[in-house]
Order: sequence, then C-alpha cells, then structure tokens
Amino acid sequence: MRRKLAGLYAITPDEPNTDVLIQKVGLALRGGASVVQYRNKTAAPALRLEQGRALAALCRSAGAVFIVNDDFGLALELGADGAHLGADDGDLAQARQCLGKDRLLGASCYDRMELAEAAQTAGVDYLAFGSVFSSATKPGAVRAPLTIFAEAKRRFALPLVAIGGISLQNALQVFAAGADAVAVISDLFDAGDISERAAGFSKLYQQQRMQQ
Repeated sequence: MRRKLAGLYAITPDEPNTDVLIQKVGLALRGGASVVQYRNKTAAPALRLEQGRALAALCRSAGAVFIVNDDFGLALELGADGAHLGADDGDLAQARQCLGKDRLLGASCYDRMELAEAAQTAGVDYLAFGSVFSSATKPGAVRAPLTIFAEAKRRFALPLVAIGGISLQNALQVFAAGADAVAVISDLFDAGDISERAAGFSKLYQQQRMQQ
C-alpha cells in the first residue's frame, strides 16, 4: 500500500450529508485520487461510523487507500487501510501496535524534523509536513518550507505527504520539491468539477515523475 501513497491524497470536507459526501469522494476517485482520508471534526460518533463505513466500501471498490484521521480505533472498526495521527491524537507506538503491520500509519510532523525522527522510530509508513502554504482550513497552522521535503528525502526512506493550502496552481512546485503526495481538501472538494480537478492533480504528479 505504500506504493499507492503518491499523487492526490484527498481529505474529506466536513460534510454532514453522507450521500453528498459519497458523491463528492466518488468524483475525486474517478479523477484519480489514490488515497482518501476521512476527516470530520464536527460529526457525532454515530455519523462518523456511518460515513466511515460508506467511504470504506467506496474506496475498496475503487482500489484506493482509505485512511481515518485522528482515530486508529475507528480505523480498526471500519477495516480501513490505516490511520493518520497528529501530535495530539495519541501515541504512535501504541497505534502501530494496535493497527498491526498490515495497516498503514501516517504522522503529521508539521515543520519539525525531530517529530519525523520519532515517527520513523515508532514505525510509521509515511510522513506528512505542512502547512506548506496558508490554509483556509487551518489559518493558524505552522508553516513548513518546501525545502523540508528535500531534507526529509535524504533522511527517511518513507513516502512524504505535503498538506496545507495546496491548489492546482501550486501543486507542481510541491511535487518538484520532493513531496510524493499532496493532501488537498478545499481546492478539490470546492471545485465546480471535482473529477476534473482531481485529474488535474494526477496529471501534475505524472508530469513531475516523467521529469525525474
């Protein structure tokens, strides 16, 4: 599954209507998203379970990687491909042990290489850095320079995910800086044509790969 951690990493918006959410994510998958992370900071547990089950089935049928944000217990309950944890979302070593070796574990490292070192030691499968640009989703987020990806590539043999303010206009420079995947919420799911926007990100990723 690590091989699929490249290109467009779609993070779900806080959509309370499950049918609308599934429709939007389906369009992103049709356009080429290789990873879907379920992230909903406002949903009650029952809705998270309902939406998570629907997304897990959708991603399974599309052959995409399905990740649950913040909650490795929910990831296990849903039979997800893995979980993603931020600095305040629990112990990575405990999550690694609970998820087992067959599920993915990702970690947010912000702009801090020491967090990436600790995450690697804990056994994560990929590292996320950002916010690389100003983000409407997290306007007060710590900014990470694009140069962090070249440094991380030298130090870690793990896929690198960039997050924060990424759009179709700036994604190519993020890939060129060394990110393997771009995590996108607003620029993807607020687009007039989600499938076309997803395809645009996928095309930029392929374009950068051909130049390497």
